[in-house]
Amino acid sequence: MNHLLSIESLSASEIEDLLQLGFRLKALRGKRKHPTPLEGKSWALIFGKSSTRTRVSFEVGIRELGGRALFLGMHDIQLGRGESVEDTARVLSRYLHGVVIRTYAQSEVETFARIGSIPVINALTDDEHPCQILADLMTWAEDLLRRQKKAPRRIGDLFAGKTAVFFGDAACNVSQSWIFAATKLGFNIRLAAPKSFQPSAGVLARAKQSASICFEDARDAAKGADLLYTDTWVSMGKEEESKKRLGILAPYQINTSITQAAKPHALVMHCLPAYRGQEISAEVFEAHAKTIFDEAENRLHIQKAILSRLTARK
Repeated sequence: MNHLLSIESLSASEIEDLLQLGFRLKALRGKRKHPTPLEGKSWALIFGKSSTRTRVSFEVGIRELGGRALFLGMHDIQLGRGESVEDTARVLSRYLHGVVIRTYAQSEVETFARIGSIPVINALTDDEHPCQILADLMTWAEDLLRRQKKAPRRIGDLFAGKTAVFFGDAACNVSQSWIFAATKLGFNIRLAAPKSFQPSAGVLARAKQSASICFEDARDAAKGADLLYTDTWVSMGKEEESKKRLGILAPYQINTSITQAAKPHALVMHCLPAYRGQEISAEVFEAHAKTIFDEAENRLHIQKAILSRLTARK
């Protein structure tokens, strides 16, 4: 793994390795034995989209690993004024040891990785949100480990036979990363969404999934599920569609009726920010707040694992 560009590009063994390292770094946080593989190294965060969790977790993670974090808004550099991604990659590769990019087009992070000579981490694009899904998997794995009396031979074995359901805009970046994660780790994925918000046939084909994973009835999708997941219905760049989106997606809210259809101990997860009363009811959000904020915390630990692996392999 020379870059972290997508869940689609990772192997099952790479995902499992990152989860294991994430557990280890979480346990070592604040202790003398905590490793500092980024000592003497500088990483930049290039953000074309604003963020709370992504920015803070990466900046803190880089510093806890011994490195220096440099935040660059898109308009802080010439990239925001028309300089090409290719030229930016060539220049920054001379100064830095790695970059974390949060932007709109997947092609931008892929071009930077292809042209530059330093590790690139996709901190979110319109196609995928790999760091978020790795943190989600870490949170799910922690819960499954607590419920098992015996640790599995492989971390991936925890997910065998389990079912996760994504509610809402199933064509969004988070949903698409979940689809690829299910393929890699062998769990079942269901998508509760209206037809106009279901993933393209091309995405399903690349993920080796069929259209049968799509459900237009939210309660049917939730039946017997182990994990219920949602995301904001109006992502950055979709604000003009807000009223239309909220109307179409209203039947796909995670609420008490949905949680009652799932397994009794099913997790409810949300990648935040949450809009109570829209994609999730206030009652359900507060009932599952511990899991949701464990999930947010795990962004820090899994991103430290990603940074560590990319630094070690350069």
